[in-house]
Amino acid sequence: MNPLVIGLIIYSVAILGVGLLAARRNRTLDDYLLADRKLGPWVAAFSERASGESAWLLIGLPGLAFATGAGSVWVGVGCCSGIAFSWFTIARALRRETLRHEALTLADYFEARHGDHGHALRITATVIILFFFTFYVAAQFLAAGKVLNFYLEISQVQGMLIGAVLVLFYTAAGGLLAVCWTDLIQGIIMLFTLAVLPLAVLTEMGGPGVLTAKLAALGGSYLHWAPGETRWAAISGVLGSLAIGLGYMGQPHLVLRFMAMRSDDDVKAGRRIAVGWALIAFFGAILIGVTGLAWFGPEAMGVGKQIADQEQLMPLMARTFLPESLAVLMICGAIAAMMSTADSQLLASASAISEDIYRRLIRPDAPQKTLVALGRWATLGVGVVGFLLAWKADDFVYNMVLYAWAGLGAAFGPPLMLSLHWRRTSRAGILAGFLSGTVVVVAWYNIPFLKGLLYEMIPGYFVSLVATWAFSLIFPDIDPDRGTEERRAEETPNG
Repeated sequence: MNPLVIGLIIYSVAILGVGLLAARRNRTLDDYLLADRKLGPWVAAFSERASGESAWLLIGLPGLAFATGAGSVWVGVGCCSGIAFSWFTIARALRRETLRHEALTLADYFEARHGDHGHALRITATVIILFFFTFYVAAQFLAAGKVLNFYLEISQVQGMLIGAVLVLFYTAAGGLLAVCWTDLIQGIIMLFTLAVLPLAVLTEMGGPGVLTAKLAALGGSYLHWAPGETRWAAISGVLGSLAIGLGYMGQPHLVLRFMAMRSDDDVKAGRRIAVGWALIAFFGAILIGVTGLAWFGPEAMGVGKQIADQEQLMPLMARTFLPESLAVLMICGAIAAMMSTADSQLLASASAISEDIYRRLIRPDAPQKTLVALGRWATLGVGVVGFLLAWKADDFVYNMVLYAWAGLGAAFGPPLMLSLHWRRTSRAGILAGFLSGTVVVVAWYNIPFLKGLLYEMIPGYFVSLVATWAFSLIFPDIDPDRGTEERRAEETPNG
């Protein structure tokens, strides 16, 4: 039997076992969606990082570095800065505020914080989450298909199906607790892969000096820090890479970890763990791509060549430079990267349906057993839609992730940051931020001239920031903190 098949079976049994154990502890929707707010710093930090850095970190980013060379380092700079900013400015404040408002989701928080009795914020946030997460989940399934297609020589659709079945089972069964504990395992495997593989290749190559010489011999712009055919292309490329970091504070599946942590002290410890993980992981991923470019050369990619496209580089390098047992672990790491993000996005989508729509708008008195069951069916439903989209996709994983990342980051990032730190933020401002960020990202992405001009995150984020600020001043809330008390009264019988 293929060693990778054996490795995947062992890995899958362990992950599914965690899901089944966690399922026994999910008695309420709070348990299912927020693990009863009892996550410690190591589990929360590794889970947030593993979920934040999906298969694009092991598949997409090395592929980008293979295609572009040293200029890809700006992605690492932007992402590590964004991760640190999110943990320092969002984590503690969001944990406190969601606990104070008894919020299980971002939509819960916005509605309670701004007294939104018409539910416009909740409905808008839910639609945005479901729209962009469908693309995001599809990208993870597509990545699984590419890796298993290369390594097991099965079809890409079969590889996607294997990844989808695994992640859907344990997420639907175990909720956030299963997701976070499996993310801890997956985050360790991902970090090991991103630390060991590039160092093994660099050692085999002869060190940094030989790497630089080989890249220089290739010609082109592989050693340029800001590659591009024109000055604006170079500037745009650097700005777009740095702007990826703006998206972290607006990702619903990541900020859930902040909401689920036990205490402020755990937030401080988790911050250090998460930033350290990011520094190792991002620059390891970039080094995988650059060393692969120097070793194989750009001519290794293409129809009938060693790799069909740039995003199959990592499996090729693992099989080429490492013993088979370690290579198998690396491939499991790529599958883990897909699973650790897809599970979080599926859970966030499930929470949008079960908590934000069904319980809040349709059936407030629904039994907890019904809500947990609905959460599980919603997880499966979103997963099936994501799989069908991945089946028909013809784009790179990297590009699909960046689109969904920009949409969520622009829609939720500025409104959340201002809502937590500026008391004058209003319901009208939050709604304006949601809509303007989403519309600008979608329009910018689908207009070829604009898409080639600048990464859609930049205009989307800053339009959302200005809209949230301006509409909050023009249409202020009467009492920014009345929402929770009034909601409690409405939900109390005869209240």
